[in-house]
Amino acid sequence: MSKGLKKEDLEQDILIEYSSRFMYYYENNKATVIGGAIGLLLVIGLIIGYFVYSGQQEQEAQNLLGIAEEQLMQGNYETALYGNEQDFTLGFEQISNNYPRTSAGNLATYYASVSEYELGNYENALQRIQNFDVPDGIMGVAPLSLNAIILSELDRFEEAGQKYLEAAEWNINDSTTPYNLMEAAIAFREAGDTDRALEMVDRVLEDYPNSQQAAEAKRMRGLLTRPV
Repeated sequence: MSKGLKKEDLEQDILIEYSSRFMYYYENNKATVIGGAIGLLLVIGLIIGYFVYSGQQEQEAQNLLGIAEEQLMQGNYETALYGNEQDFTLGFEQISNNYPRTSAGNLATYYASVSEYELGNYENALQRIQNFDVPDGIMGVAPLSLNAIILSELDRFEEAGQKYLEAAEWNINDSTTPYNLMEAAIAFREAGDTDRALEMVDRVLEDYPNSQQAAEAKRMRGLLTRPV
């Protein structure tokens, strides 16, 4: 009576079988196998090279971004935006353009919008913030709010209200949500859209009665429902 094969024996038999098949195929299709192997190695090399290159690009962009951020914090918005030729430093615009696929490059786009806004260049600020890839979660709320602020500066109040609402719902919490809902109400009121303004006010009062915006929401509701 023969003994049953162990797991190791079975694996070895399978390996021998597939090795034999491969050798047979290789002997009859050398050119195809070699070409395919070279192609596979090239693909693997390109993938590895891309990630190495991406890592280098990210590090370079982060280093450049830190210098421009210092200028932004100091209120030197034009230098932060365009850099300084004398000091051979780049600004947010160049970082955004030269490193578009990096996180730092994306953040530079946001900072560029902030700089344009502070310089009073609202159309440019809007264009830049619209090119910003908004992150998920709480970190995406501020860029959406900035987008709404810029739209308000351009008297595009209906769009601003909608963007504030998007910011309010981007990450639901007891702080930024009632704030953006209230800002949305103000924007819709400026647009003459009383129904949407009331909707925002009621959401603040119903969902966030203890928020800092609740008192303002009550006052606005009184104004919006007062007989003309």
